[in-house]
Amino acid sequence: MKNICYMMFIFLFVLTACNNEEETRFAQHHASSDVSISEKEQIITKQRITLSAIGDMLIHDGVYHDAQTANGYDFKPMLELVKPYLEETTLSIANQETMIGGAEIGLSSYPSFNSPYEVGDALKDAGVDIVSIANNHTLDRGEKAIQNAIAHWNAIDMVYTGAYQSDQDSEQLRIVEKEGMRVAFLSYTYGTNGIPVPAGKDYLVNLIDPVKMKADIAEAEEQADVTVVSMHFGAEYQRLPNESQKELAQVIADAGGDVVIGHHPHVLQPMEMLKGKNGNETFVVYSLGNFLSSQNELYRRLGGILQIEIEKVSGPVDEVVSIKNPKFIPTFVYYERHRNYKVVPMHQLEPGMLANGEKLHEEIKQHMSQWMPELKFP
Repeated sequence: MKNICYMMFIFLFVLTACNNEEETRFAQHHASSDVSISEKEQIITKQRITLSAIGDMLIHDGVYHDAQTANGYDFKPMLELVKPYLEETTLSIANQETMIGGAEIGLSSYPSFNSPYEVGDALKDAGVDIVSIANNHTLDRGEKAIQNAIAHWNAIDMVYTGAYQSDQDSEQLRIVEKEGMRVAFLSYTYGTNGIPVPAGKDYLVNLIDPVKMKADIAEAEEQADVTVVSMHFGAEYQRLPNESQKELAQVIADAGGDVVIGHHPHVLQPMEMLKGKNGNETFVVYSLGNFLSSQNELYRRLGGILQIEIEKVSGPVDEVVSIKNPKFIPTFVYYERHRNYKVVPMHQLEPGMLANGEKLHEEIKQHMSQWMPELKFP
């Protein structure tokens, strides 16, 4: 009987010990899991930058004659009222529609443009960081103007995209890193006014080619956090995008591009948010109009400054980029008898500068926000 009791005692002791050991392992496992969850929560980070964009810098002879000085050209006073808006964002991009090939090869206006180097200096001074130079006027004055322009962009440390010095230059993806975020900039044009691209020199201008664009965006998405695509497309002077523009914007969205900035119509076209095939959202402004030009039809004197926030949320598994808080500052190209050119924010128009200015300002606000009610204005 004692042996039986003794054996039962041993069995209960071992069973209790096993249970205690299992409870200890269970507690240790959950303690470890709790620490892991806490660590994961701690490594979720948010980064944010801001981007501003302006439309066509279309330098007609009236503009560069007005900028002429005893020692060259000075376009800086023309941009002094918009400079604060370009400087206040992390990055700013402009569509430089005309090649700044310099006075040494002869300045020229429509239909075959060549502009002073000092246009680039004024953009740099105003806070612009990147210029898109793929457009229908890229080849106006041939390779010499392009090479001269790029040499000057390099001299003033301005990032350019869409036209290049060489094959090697064109293969170098334009990525700008600011505040821990890497932003890639791409640029394409529908054509070059019938001027053929020189044989073997495709690098001189990026033409719209959906296959190439998809490949470029895929590369950009691998190397950068954000991909911004400048598109020279659409029909001139049409205030709404056509089907081709919408289709190309959707191609970019489906490829994973984050922002599409449209140029070429020379008038303002609205903006909207597209959904890509992978569920991503892509911000699109179909045309930012003329920013500085000598065109005199009313809607061709209206442009603006787009401002957006780009936020990246990084977690333990993936990263999500979103475009937030879009803002638009409508502008007007003011001049008197083609003198005293100045880009003026419409909310800063002085009496006498523009007939029915307040009414037109409200019209532009409604026009640009018709597909994006959340769009803000100053």
